[in-house]
Amino acid sequence: MRESSNPVFRSLPKQQGGGYAQFGGGAAGYGAAATQADPYAAQPYTDQSSQVSRPLTIDDVVTKTGITLAVLSAVAVVSYFLVSQNLGLMMPFTLVGGLGGFALVMIATFGRKQDNPAIVLSYAALEGLFLGAASFLFANLVSTGGPGMIAQAIVGTLGVFFGMLVVYKTGAIRVTPKLTRMIIAGLFGVMALMLLNIVLALFGVGGGEGFGLRSGGPLAIGFSLLCIALAAFSFLIDFDAADQMVRAGVPSKAGWGIALGLTVTLVWLYLEILRLLSYFQND
Repeated sequence: MRESSNPVFRSLPKQQGGGYAQFGGGAAGYGAAATQADPYAAQPYTDQSSQVSRPLTIDDVVTKTGITLAVLSAVAVVSYFLVSQNLGLMMPFTLVGGLGGFALVMIATFGRKQDNPAIVLSYAALEGLFLGAASFLFANLVSTGGPGMIAQAIVGTLGVFFGMLVVYKTGAIRVTPKLTRMIIAGLFGVMALMLLNIVLALFGVGGGEGFGLRSGGPLAIGFSLLCIALAAFSFLIDFDAADQMVRAGVPSKAGWGIALGLTVTLVWLYLEILRLLSYFQND
């Protein structure tokens, strides 16, 4: 079983045979590992009256991901409008949304709560609060792109997402253990560079720009392109992990965990594309 580069997917409990076990804190898993612990686990999935959860389907993944993104988008629009009317809301929206969303991802990941719709939708709401404020910042204060630049970033994000979905479905790029290791190594490298750049900037290195990874220069453009590429290839590994969960017959509520993982990657991709566009529309 290959591990996803997305920490939300990677933290999912695995069965002894390699499949995914039940999400959340249930007493027994699904598949071979659960057969001895729960006699019902050996029986096929039936309807709700039998108290055995039905298996996850592609429709579950699409529906739950759609709901999560709808909540995020609606809150982001409201956040953007409120910030445009009162700039004093930008900082609290950014901090509350960003830190709150990060905290919920950590809770879902390490607390095995990926299947909890309240946590997933709360994350979507908080991240929408953050994205609305951040979008206004990049489009109107950092650059002169305005709403048009935001529309370009959204189109670019969706284009990358569906493009990688086509690549995965057609098998143009195979998800192999080697590819997975490369993507994970790249993500850890990028995270280390980001943290080091922040520390150096805090100490005034490079005129407060650190390595210059976010300064808008050629190095910053290259770094954003690297982040966009990593996010794009992360989708391939996430699609593969989700596909394996569907084939393993995990409970349908696992779709919330998949929705959370995909949304985390989509948010990162959108921010990097928006930041990249701001470099070219900066006075």
